[in-house]
Amino acid sequence: MIKSQLVARLTQRYPHLYHRDVERIVSTVLEEISKALAKGDRVELRGFGAFSVKSRPARVGRNPRTGAAVTVEEKRTPFFRTGKELRERLNVTPTERVPREPVDSHVGH
Repeated sequence: MIKSQLVARLTQRYPHLYHRDVERIVSTVLEEISKALAKGDRVELRGFGAFSVKSRPARVGRNPRTGAAVTVEEKRTPFFRTGKELRERLNVTPTERVPREPVDSHVGH
């Protein structure tokens, strides 16, 4: 699901909200998560999961074309760990599984 599909689905689910307001809400939530991660903070959404930042140390890599040694600088990367409720929903047996809602193919185009 892409962002525009999420906005469309939320707009359908909550018809009393304007599309532009739902779009603004989704963008604001994602922007706040991004800002928190950029500051090095952890963002936890109970039942869903937690976003954090992990540091990869500097290392010596190899240029795949030439095989020459290349220094790779330290990097910070986002990391997501699923919450217990989400993990449980993903690991239900096929008989327990809730049918997926059909995705409207023209949404977001």
